[in-house]
Amino acid sequence: MAKIFSVPNIYHGENALAALSQLGLKKVAIVTDEFMLSSGKVNQLIALMPQASIIIYSEVKAEPTTALLQAGAEKCKAFRPDTIIALGGGSALDAAKGIKATLEEYDPLYHIRLIAVPTTSGSGSEATTYAVFSDPHSGSKYPLVSAALLPDFTLLDARLVVSVPASVTADTGMDVLTHAVEALVSTEANDFSDALAEKAIALTARYLPQAYREPHDLSARAHMHHASCMAGMAFNSAGLGLVHGMAHAVGGRLHLAHGRINAMLLPLVIEFNSEMQGAQARYQQCARLMAADSLAQAVRTLNQQFAIPATLKEMGADLARFATLRGELIQAALADGCTATNPRRASEQDIDRLLSRLAGE
Repeated sequence: MAKIFSVPNIYHGENALAALSQLGLKKVAIVTDEFMLSSGKVNQLIALMPQASIIIYSEVKAEPTTALLQAGAEKCKAFRPDTIIALGGGSALDAAKGIKATLEEYDPLYHIRLIAVPTTSGSGSEATTYAVFSDPHSGSKYPLVSAALLPDFTLLDARLVVSVPASVTADTGMDVLTHAVEALVSTEANDFSDALAEKAIALTARYLPQAYREPHDLSARAHMHHASCMAGMAFNSAGLGLVHGMAHAVGGRLHLAHGRINAMLLPLVIEFNSEMQGAQARYQQCARLMAADSLAQAVRTLNQQFAIPATLKEMGADLARFATLRGELIQAALADGCTATNPRRASEQDIDRLLSRLAGE
């Protein structure tokens, strides 16, 4: 017997944020970053909760650390919120999950509702039991998985995404595609995750280029917001693969945008996995959803369209540091939890060869 997954209560459409006025919120902690605070988006949420007492923690940074979670929990501890609202991209959502878990660890009888309000279309954290945290000393990224991290409510409002810069739209959008493709070929894929992954791939192929070219196209933005959430549900059920295993290792240590390093690794891992017949058939299925003959080439075409470099050399990354970290990167990728559900088992030599191709050697 297998349990598929649970999903949050999802509100979407132009009035999705209005749900905040209907949930009986009394003591609310908003977890976000300084940009969201200065942009007025925090005040937009507060206006919908006139009956609530509110505290704001706006210190979230990219790649949240355990120290950040502790600081956020300390700020909220005496306030004892009944609800945490995560407003922002994947970092804010993951930070809010970690703060909630930390507060509840202080008191096992204390339950906090979590409301996710994503402002980028990429991480899928608004629909998953996953959160990723960084260790600034080792440069490692650690995925944390717990049912307690699943948001209770998710509010998908495309108006919150229209100001996202084109480069971030591309990076996060390619993260969506990677989530969906890896979920579809995962060893834990199932009928439910397949349906969500397939729809996410089709939506991304159609609407990501449009959202990139025309950022104020609300229809394209809404479809990408939905694709991100669906891809999150898919990998929450099926798991991910070697792209994410390697991306956590390389991106964490070289401080590269997660979606961008995923986009660079995806065609390389597709070609590696395609040497297995079963995976090759799954990738052909993905290619058909994108109206393409070759999935790896379709991904490379999108990367070129979005000015995402093909190699670390082309990106101008620190190749000397990359070389010194090579053995560590291989071991970290092999040990990463996402690698476990990759359709083809990878050896140290396999990952070393993939790293060579990624570097542009």
